[in-house]
Order: sequence, then C-alpha cells, then structure tokens
Amino acid sequence: MKPKNQRLVLVACAVVAGFFVVLLGIWGLRDQAAYFYTPGDIAAGRAPSDRPIRLGGMVEKGSLVRNDPLTIRFVVTDGAGKVTVIFRGIPPDLFREGSGVVADGRLRSQGIFVADAILAKHDERYMPPQLGNQAAEHKAGKTLER
Repeated sequence: MKPKNQRLVLVACAVVAGFFVVLLGIWGLRDQAAYFYTPGDIAAGRAPSDRPIRLGGMVEKGSLVRNDPLTIRFVVTDGAGKVTVIFRGIPPDLFREGSGVVADGRLRSQGIFVADAILAKHDERYMPPQLGNQAAEHKAGKTLER
C-alpha cells in the first residue's frame, strides 16, 4: 500500500473512532441531563414525571414546614404556578422563605417535587459577613483599626 493511502486509511480510522467516542459519551450522559423548569411549566404539564429535572423559583413565605430535623417541605412559586417540594437533608445556609432556590430532583405523583439537592440563590448585593461588618462600621463613621 502506498504511503498516501496509508495516511488516508489512518485518518478515516481516527474519524470513525472519534465519532464512536462522542456517541459513547452522549449515551453515558443521557440520564445525567437535568432540564430547568419553572413552577409555571410544571403547572402547564410541560415537565416530565420521574425524570431528573431542575426546578427554579422563589420559596413562598409561610410555606416552610420542618417535618423532622432532616425533612423539610416548602412551596416554590414563580407567580404563574406553585409546586410543593419535599427535601430530606440539610439545606444550605442561604435557604429561607422569600429567597430564590434551584432544586434538583424528580416530579412525582400529584405534582409533588422530591428534591435530591437544593441550591439557594443570593442577590447581587451579597457580601461575606466579615466584609459586611466592616462596611457597616465604615458607614457608621467608626475607624478601622489594624
């Protein structure tokens, strides 16, 4: 076989191998994809049941109930719909009523969302407590001693 034909066969094999690697990666990750839905999407029936999804919205004030030390139940809303969420675990420190939340989990029967993980959102004005205390002292006119 001529060297030109050998290179052509080698390139063709590399392309085919690359194609199979991409297909194998897509096939392996197909169940790991979690699509984002709002409570309005779920109320409209656009979210699949028993598939991993992400639910995002605001925690409704007055809806947070602690069943036991590790199980919480709350309602997520976006103004267009409401979804009851059940989470078993320790919620993040920023998680509270009236704040934004993204929950990973599955939609179960009767529209109840069972969360595996909760991500609490903070607003753009977030400042670490140490810097927040320094900024408050500075606004109050106190000097910072070093």
